[in-house]
Amino acid sequence: MGKSLPRAVEKGITPNPSSSSSSVVPQAPVFHPTEAEFRDPLLYISQIRPMAEPFGLCLIVPPESWSPPFSLDLSSFSFPTKSQPIHRLQSRPPSCDPDTFRLDYARFLGRRGDLKRRGNVVFDGAPLDLCRLFHAVKRFGGYDSVSNAKRWGDVSLLVRPGKNRKISECSKHVLSQLYWEHLYDYEAYIKNMPARKRRKKRSHRLHKAVDVINEEELDQICEQCKSGLHGDVMLLCDRCDRGWHLYCLSPPLDSVPAGNWYCLECVNSDKDSFGFVPRKSCSLELFRRMDERARRKWFGQKRATRVQIEKQFWEIVEGRAGEVEVMYGSDLDTSVFGSGFPHLDKSVPSSVDSKVWREYCDSPWNLNNLPKLPGSMLRAVKENIAGVMVPWLYVGMLFSSFCWHVEDHCFYSMNYLHWGEPKCWYGVPGSEANAFEQVMRNALPDLFDAQPDLLFQLVTMLNPSVFQEHGVPVYNLLQEPGNFVITFPRSFHCGFNFGLNCAEAVNFAPADWLPHGGVGAELYRQYHKAPVLSHEELLLVVAKNGCDAKALPYLKGEMHRIFTREERCREELWLNGIVRSSLMSPKKHPDDVGSEEDPTCIICLQYLYLSAITCCCRPSAYVCLEHWKRLCECSPNNLHLLYRHNLAELGDLVCISSLTAEAKFSEVATKIEFSQWRHLLPNESGAKVKGGRISYAQLAEDWLSKSYQILEMPFSDAAYNTALKEAEQFLWANHEMDPVRDMSYRLIKTQKWASNVKNCLSKIDDCIHSKNKHTAKVSCYEVEELLSVNPVPCCEPGLTKLKAHVEEASKLVSEIKSALSSCLCIDKLEELYSRAAEFPINLRETEILANELSSAKIWLKNASACLSEKKPDVLEISVLSTLTSEMLQLHVHLPEMHLLSNLCREADSWKIRCEEYLKRPHRLKELEDFLRDAAILTFRIPELNLLRQYHRDACSWICHANDLVQNIEGREDYTNIVKELYSVLNDGESLRLQVDEVPLVKEELKKSICRKKALEARSTRMPLETIQQVVTEASLLKINEELLFIEMSRVLKAAISWEEKARVIFGHASYMSEFETLIRSSEEIFATLPSLVNIVDAVSVTQSWMHKSQPYLEHNLCGRRRTGLFLKVDDLKELIAQSKCLKVILDIPQRLEIILKELHGWEHDALSLLEDSKCLLHMHDAGVLIDTCLPNKIEELLGKVNVAIEVALSLGFEFEELPKLRDTSLMLKWISRALSFWFRVPLLMEVDSLLEEVDHLPAELTASNLARKLFGGTSWLKNALILIPDPQICKRCKLEDLDNALGENQEIVIMYPMVVSILLNAIEKHKSWIEQCHSFFALPGQQSWAFLSKLKESGQADALDCLEMEKIILEVEKIDKWKLRCHDLMQSSVGDIGALSIELVKIKRSLDKALCIYAGSRACMTRTFGVCCPNDLDDEKVYTCLTCEDRYHFSCGEPPLAIAGEANEYVCSFCLYVESGDASLNGIQTSICSGNRPEFNSFIELLSVADGFCTRIEELDLVEEIVKQAQKCKSYLTQIVDCAISYHGKDLGIISESLFLALKAMAIAGVYDKQDSCNLESALTRNSWKIRIKKLLKGSRKPNIQQIQHLEKEGSALGIPSEDHFMVEITKVRQICLRWLENVKKAISDSGELALSKVYELISEGEDLPCLFGKELKLLRARSILYCICRKPYDQRAMIACDQCDEWYHFDCINLYESAPKTFFCPACHPVNGELISLPSSASLEERLRTDEEPRTPPACYNESSSDESKRKQLKDIIPTSQKKVQVRIDLVELLRCYGEIDILWRENKRPLQRTARRRKFEGIS
Repeated sequence: MGKSLPRAVEKGITPNPSSSSSSVVPQAPVFHPTEAEFRDPLLYISQIRPMAEPFGLCLIVPPESWSPPFSLDLSSFSFPTKSQPIHRLQSRPPSCDPDTFRLDYARFLGRRGDLKRRGNVVFDGAPLDLCRLFHAVKRFGGYDSVSNAKRWGDVSLLVRPGKNRKISECSKHVLSQLYWEHLYDYEAYIKNMPARKRRKKRSHRLHKAVDVINEEELDQICEQCKSGLHGDVMLLCDRCDRGWHLYCLSPPLDSVPAGNWYCLECVNSDKDSFGFVPRKSCSLELFRRMDERARRKWFGQKRATRVQIEKQFWEIVEGRAGEVEVMYGSDLDTSVFGSGFPHLDKSVPSSVDSKVWREYCDSPWNLNNLPKLPGSMLRAVKENIAGVMVPWLYVGMLFSSFCWHVEDHCFYSMNYLHWGEPKCWYGVPGSEANAFEQVMRNALPDLFDAQPDLLFQLVTMLNPSVFQEHGVPVYNLLQEPGNFVITFPRSFHCGFNFGLNCAEAVNFAPADWLPHGGVGAELYRQYHKAPVLSHEELLLVVAKNGCDAKALPYLKGEMHRIFTREERCREELWLNGIVRSSLMSPKKHPDDVGSEEDPTCIICLQYLYLSAITCCCRPSAYVCLEHWKRLCECSPNNLHLLYRHNLAELGDLVCISSLTAEAKFSEVATKIEFSQWRHLLPNESGAKVKGGRISYAQLAEDWLSKSYQILEMPFSDAAYNTALKEAEQFLWANHEMDPVRDMSYRLIKTQKWASNVKNCLSKIDDCIHSKNKHTAKVSCYEVEELLSVNPVPCCEPGLTKLKAHVEEASKLVSEIKSALSSCLCIDKLEELYSRAAEFPINLRETEILANELSSAKIWLKNASACLSEKKPDVLEISVLSTLTSEMLQLHVHLPEMHLLSNLCREADSWKIRCEEYLKRPHRLKELEDFLRDAAILTFRIPELNLLRQYHRDACSWICHANDLVQNIEGREDYTNIVKELYSVLNDGESLRLQVDEVPLVKEELKKSICRKKALEARSTRMPLETIQQVVTEASLLKINEELLFIEMSRVLKAAISWEEKARVIFGHASYMSEFETLIRSSEEIFATLPSLVNIVDAVSVTQSWMHKSQPYLEHNLCGRRRTGLFLKVDDLKELIAQSKCLKVILDIPQRLEIILKELHGWEHDALSLLEDSKCLLHMHDAGVLIDTCLPNKIEELLGKVNVAIEVALSLGFEFEELPKLRDTSLMLKWISRALSFWFRVPLLMEVDSLLEEVDHLPAELTASNLARKLFGGTSWLKNALILIPDPQICKRCKLEDLDNALGENQEIVIMYPMVVSILLNAIEKHKSWIEQCHSFFALPGQQSWAFLSKLKESGQADALDCLEMEKIILEVEKIDKWKLRCHDLMQSSVGDIGALSIELVKIKRSLDKALCIYAGSRACMTRTFGVCCPNDLDDEKVYTCLTCEDRYHFSCGEPPLAIAGEANEYVCSFCLYVESGDASLNGIQTSICSGNRPEFNSFIELLSVADGFCTRIEELDLVEEIVKQAQKCKSYLTQIVDCAISYHGKDLGIISESLFLALKAMAIAGVYDKQDSCNLESALTRNSWKIRIKKLLKGSRKPNIQQIQHLEKEGSALGIPSEDHFMVEITKVRQICLRWLENVKKAISDSGELALSKVYELISEGEDLPCLFGKELKLLRARSILYCICRKPYDQRAMIACDQCDEWYHFDCINLYESAPKTFFCPACHPVNGELISLPSSASLEERLRTDEEPRTPPACYNESSSDESKRKQLKDIIPTSQKKVQVRIDLVELLRCYGEIDILWRENKRPLQRTARRRKFEGIS
């Protein structure tokens, strides 16, 4: 790439290293679909797209029911990883090859002749890489930008990225100086280098006549397209000399770049190349440990917040946190490593329900299913493209990231996070994609220079804050496990992981993607990147297969775009002479996208699905229609257009895309009308013919007329081929070329028919005359098809002969059919077949006859084998049936047919008998007799074999049953015996025959079951009924005498005896010992006893009752307070009731009854106390309340209640009366406290506390009369205490509130006399204060500020809430706010409000001084004070200006200028301005600016605010006086400024004096006016401009033209009118100088045309100009030096210098046409005729011997001295003798005769005696 000016320099966009992601990144939207919305992902995404697409990405949180199982086995899962150096994702140097840089840098040094700088440069103790330094500075915009922004620290990080440290300021300065010394000029050289061609010269030319170009004849081959053609646009690398076409680069270039150009391989270094390096595979456990180590390294043991992780990540990316390398398992193909979603091909894990597994396998949100859902455009893609059609798996760790990128083909993408830590996303909307790319290129220009396709590499990050700073919106998402992230088309996105996680992603393409897919395809074409799939193929397949209504608008738009481009390109091809065309080879699977790969363009690498261009010189190379000129250099007539569809078919597809999905392209019956093909510029762009041009349509009409003539003529294959070749230029066009296509199809069809007729006749003749029996015959189908064509397409003479052969074939066919229908013998059929086989046409009947004969022979062979077989049970009956069916199909008569029929009938008879035996079971003997009769049969019957198997099974079972029954005796494993007998019995019952041994087995099974039960009863306790049942069964089976059953009888008798005893004991109450004895005896009986459960339950119930009674007995004996437990009286009563139902006799119930009687006594006393309390609280006599005895009664009753509570607690039982007693005690205590307030004034908090306790009092008691009256009195007391005035409380009550409170006090029964007295006193104080307020407002404006303040203080202490108080406070606040505002205005000099009036007085005095200055009175300035200071301080040190004699403080401004050579004598800045006109002096600027002075408008606002004050204040009077004085100063200044601006004269003294006074007055004035300051500054700037021009033009030193132009431009910007004296002067000077410069340029470049005298006039005129032109005068003086005998200045012609006099001569002027000799003497030094002409000799011979590579420039001559002669001899000695040649002498006389008057000019205008370099370069005026 060329080294053009980086974008970062132009726009100043560079990444700010100090920026971080802490800047607020807005959140992208988050959606929560319902269960119904979640069913169809594509439908839901289309619904949210209008809301989400403007953000570029969005988050979808599935419903709670969504929980797919993870299908991979984490314990065995391993995967490959890649290393990611996070610190180099942004802050990295470009991968530039240092060798390429050194080569280019050496060329730069060589051009400058400064080869000494090639040594190593050392920085910070190590060699400095200049390549990295240059590109690092380039990253931040170049040297000037880095220095201005102070970015050398960032540059050092890129130069040496391994060092994570901050370099010192000294090191930064050293790095800057090193760049300035070594690379600054190189930077300018790269920016300003002109472009030059990059094509090497060819050793020989290419010949156009050669059709195939040999690569050896080309001097350079393009590395991209492998072509050596188009050398004029071939760009060669200045290092490796390899070549690329400009249009083959990625991205392509429009022109040759400036400066040296290097290919990407030479620019990029393998050593510094950046990418994610593949590492070894690792298990998930190892990957988890790496993640934990990284987390501990950066955040320690604490749990880092997400904000901390995000901030740390961007610090690492920007290179400010050290080197960090993490691993990432990215882009894992799920078809290889497995998908995290369930899949039908996988086995269902044991932990997952199979139904759930199948449900998620078929889920549309399963990423394996998403690309091929209904409505997805990718359904047409059959190839499993990894990452697009097949999901990719991603296993990430902390900080592992995916860089900024956009999806392939601008697809949608869906990412699902299976498990782990969250994933952070950043996205940019697709509408901002171009702005995003521009910011990336401007921020990282060096990386893009090294890799123009950097955004395709997915290895670069950039902080989102950089995009936000430049107006590109960026949005953020945090993806939790179980959430989906959707990225929209063209949306750039990136992100990183917060820790170990696993995600899965795939692309998908709904209908609205189609326009974005077109944009993506164009990007691939623009950057020459190979696409993933063909966008055109996808569109056409979708259009052919149909789509839903939602996709139609998008599909139709894309189809129309493709159609328009294809139409335009094909028209362009025809206009350029490409007329050859043909269809592409059809695909085997046209409805499957990607199933067959199309060729690609060798230039842009795009798939060529619709059309392509090829040439015979490069048959394996193809290009697209847009790059047809780049294929080769052959004539367009040699190029060939390949197309898959003509324009008519493409146009039909555009229209049928609006039909239903069922419509197919091949079923369109009618043509869609399009706009007629426009005649392609028939007057200019048509085809050339004799006499002019012909249009496209006219060519088609001519071709049609020729074609009709061809059809009418006898068939000629050459004529048809010519016509079809001419038709190729029309076949690709639109519907208006349908007649041409139809005719072409007709010609092809006719040509094929005529050729087939000829081929058929040729084959027939060959077959007739050939002796070879295997000669190919003509098929009858082919002949019939040819003869069925009607009408005949063309005139073919051989058609008649073909018909004659067909008639012979018809006769032969009739004979064959007759023979087959008559069933003749086989010999006659064979004779007929031999005749048909010799016929030249291959008939269908011949094959039928041959098959018949073959079938007959095969059948005869098989039938004979069956009939000859004599062994029994050999023949299969199915074989006989097959032979019979084949016999019926034969058309031949054979004698074996009758014998075979008899054998088949016999077999059928035996089969029927066997089937009858199988229908019902028979006895074994009957079956044996039947099988004995069937043993002699020769054929095999399946049913007979089945009967034989039944017989064998029955015999085997009988043997097995007899053996088992005989061996039962002596065995005791009855469980196994029962199983064996059951098995044998089942087998016997399943037999298909009747067997006598089955009943015997059943009897033996019953006995074995009975023995088994008895054995189980002996080993396990059985119920009594079961034992009795087993004994009974044994008696029935007659086995009760066995020992086992005798023992069971004994146990049965003992159990029956125990049951009788149990019934007796349980019938009446007994002691506990009797029950225990009976239970012990049951243990000796090995059986389950029915009554034992009742006996044990009775004992258990008794023991449980005794356990419940024990607490009551222990509580009564051990002390009732010790346990701390409270028993319930009702439980005690329940225990006493339960004791009456016990079956065991006890003494505990009597003891419990005694305890219950004691409890009843306490309950009676408690009820009595509750009744007394109720009577006291519900007394209706109000007089009782004021009785002094009431508190004593309350206290007495309270004591009794408390005693009763203590007794209840000592008993330890829960009583119903106990809570009531406690409530009564609480109520009595509250009443006692409430009555105490009648004798004293309580605190408000005491009353509040008492009222708060009311909520906790029992509701029943609070409803009593006494309680209600006390509640009312206490509430009034609270309100009264609140109304009592308190200065510490801001809120005040009103007078009406106090009156109402006193009125309410009369209504309540309980009186509070002390509180009432306080209320009355407050009312009296308030009324007294109100009278004072009325007297104040009665005299407005006459009262003092002190009286108003006193009223406010007394009101705060005594006044209630009233209007008068609000009015007083409002007035005071207004004045306080005004003072505060005034104080804020004066805040720079006022410490507090009290000092405000002092500062206002100072401002007033400063304005007095300013007015004195304006008035010009010096009487007021006689005192000792500083003019620029408002303070009159005698102790300040002052100085007196020598010019204006005013005094100034040293501390009030800038230090004064001291007079040279004079001690303590100074000049003020105002006088310096009058002399110099420099308005930028510090003192002048300080005088004009506001500084700490308040603004004039603020004082005006203060006066407007103070209007309406009810009292006068001192500060307000001072402000009014300040405003009046400031207005006077303003009027003085306005007059001065207006006068200065309107003055355009020459004398500046008057204006400067007035501005001098204005400056002084403004400097001393304590008030600032912005408008006045701007006006004065404008006047000062104008005056300064005039003073500078006056000094410049009148000064002793001449200015240059740039200064004049700058001043003129500055005056125009200031608005100086053109009639101003100084504007007229400077304009005049500029015009004179520019006119002179124009004449100088002409003179210098006129090659000596201007007379020498005119040149001297220009020199004289330039020396007299008011401007300095040193360079131009130098050039003019060089122009005045003349050379040779022609006396011309130096004009680049070849010259030679005399070795004696150093005079220079042109080769052509001295008739020297050969190469320059080594030694030359002019005719003046060595004349031919011997006459010596004296010419000035050279002064320096060393310069003559210079060995510069460039041509020598003529030197100036001077007189030779003796020392020069010695030097000349020395130099001649140095020259080798081999280099010396014969001296050349020229006859000067002959030359002078030719020139005449030139000789005079030569001698009059000799050159100055000085020699210059051998080559003189002319430098023009810059």
